[in-house]
Amino acid sequence: MIKAILFDMDGVLIDAKQWHYEALNQALGLFGHNISPADHLEKYDGLPTRKKLDMLTLERGLPAGAHEYISTMKQMYTLDKINANCKPIPIHQYAVSRLRTEGYKLAVCSNSVKETVETAMDKAGLTQYFEFMLSNQDVEKSKPDPEIYNLAINRLGFAPTECLIIEDNENGIKAAVASGAFMLKVDTVYDVTYDNIKNKIITVERSITR
Repeated sequence: MIKAILFDMDGVLIDAKQWHYEALNQALGLFGHNISPADHLEKYDGLPTRKKLDMLTLERGLPAGAHEYISTMKQMYTLDKINANCKPIPIHQYAVSRLRTEGYKLAVCSNSVKETVETAMDKAGLTQYFEFMLSNQDVEKSKPDPEIYNLAINRLGFAPTECLIIEDNENGIKAAVASGAFMLKVDTVYDVTYDNIKNKIITVERSITR
């Protein structure tokens, strides 16, 4: 039986992909670099900023010494966009509040930094529904490594097969699959509804009991 639901954040609970992309390009632009929309979707989507910067240094010659400053500026620009644009999405508040009432344990596992996670979840009015929220600062290896999901599952005290992970991008999906938990893939934040989650749980539990 499914006892816990683990949510990625960006692209799942918070419609922030474009904000992250724009914020990173603002910071990269200070050093004459940028990432095209196509490259972002194909290569960088779902990776933490520092991993993206490492890749840009190897592939395009971005000065490694600029990483710290770019990361700081990207974080500042991201928080500005979250504070200006992030608002509650009613279907999410309904979904997580009802799931919590039904007894499911809920957690967030994000490749974003802790301040971004906490700010976005607060602005979205969702923080109170979750047992805890993990960021890329809580693990040594970010997605696609499953460490963040393994940590969450262990902290909740469940087996992977008692957990459902909700993800939207390739790196998150790889991490979810590697954790051994069940997974629901969504295309947009508007696919994260109570009915979609509950239907997936029903499907999973029927497959287990066959």
